[in-house]
Amino acid sequence: MTDLMDRVRLLLERFDPTTTPREEFLGARFDAGLAWVHFPEGRGGLGLSRRRQGEVDDAFAAAGAPGPDLVRGAIGLGMAAPTMLAFGEDAMLDRYLRPLYTGEETWCQLFSEPGAGSDLAAVATRAVRDGEEWVVDGQKVWTSGAHLSQRAILLARTDVDVPKHAGMTYFVLDMSTPGVEVRPLRQITGEAEFNEVFLTGVRIPDADRIGEVGEGWKAATTTLNNERVAIGAGRARESGQIGLVAGRWREDPGVRSPEKRSELLHWWVECEVTRLAGELLGQQMEAGQPGPQSSALKLSFARLAQQVSGFALELDPDEGLTYDDWTMTRTTTNSFLARGPGFRYLRAKGNSIEGGTSEIMRGVIAERVLGLPPEHRPDKGVPFKDVPR
Repeated sequence: MTDLMDRVRLLLERFDPTTTPREEFLGARFDAGLAWVHFPEGRGGLGLSRRRQGEVDDAFAAAGAPGPDLVRGAIGLGMAAPTMLAFGEDAMLDRYLRPLYTGEETWCQLFSEPGAGSDLAAVATRAVRDGEEWVVDGQKVWTSGAHLSQRAILLARTDVDVPKHAGMTYFVLDMSTPGVEVRPLRQITGEAEFNEVFLTGVRIPDADRIGEVGEGWKAATTTLNNERVAIGAGRARESGQIGLVAGRWREDPGVRSPEKRSELLHWWVECEVTRLAGELLGQQMEAGQPGPQSSALKLSFARLAQQVSGFALELDPDEGLTYDDWTMTRTTTNSFLARGPGFRYLRAKGNSIEGGTSEIMRGVIAERVLGLPPEHRPDKGVPFKDVPR
């Protein structure tokens, strides 16, 4: 087989990264198996070690080549793709993986509900089979980017006569389907990147079911673990909030003091430990999908994002009083690192909620990583229809 870096070189020779349209270049990269090298051949990969992805990404970046949109495409790239690879049929992978990678189709996640946020297994959105289709009715909430998305991964209840974890099924939803209504949710920042999504008589082909009927929880767990890795991991040193603070420290002597220097070093070390933990988790993923350790990574990320964004305000309190725009806007990106420190401080409050609350992360770590006794669950083994709501 052609050496991996030879494949990169040949692709760059054939498709000039400075003149080739973005979607065309990313499509060629997918077809060459250089999208996710650990994916199977024909699925954007070459069946190689996950560790080699960094070599490919670095080579393309050095050549000035466009990469996938890791912000707007985060849910598709980090959650939908690995879940479909693990549970989807060949026809589904053929249909969805390539446009997902190129950014032609943006994805959102229809999991949480008003009565099933922290307890995802309590979802009440119903999917009833009607021949070769499913009819879905219900409400989802806190859906990032739903107003920008063409596709969604959806968890719905298909059986109320069994315990809650056993009665769910996982689907792909076309967001343009009749009966899908997206409404904005205004956040503390004044923006609306989150949404409520109402589903009324929405029809989904059975061909868009991911995994077996009633095994949605198994697939959803794969999604959640990948989500927590995607949220918490970072390859580059000084990435995220700590990178912005360190940059400000170097550029502006006026914010420096011995006390602040000590605190900056403390947070830098904490962020570096989290980054290295993410690297270790990535290596462990060579053996399969991420496990419950991903919850620790996500918990650490949420805590550090809030602490470091608060420290950024301490460096310059006056700057924290300024704000870009308090009116409600429909954001077109989930990235907020390019915004001012006041915005980042407010937005970081959501990090301990999105992707699973910090309280839930601590419970997962206690039970599934440390092996502590589980909390009492009065609804364990009880058919969903008999669980008080």
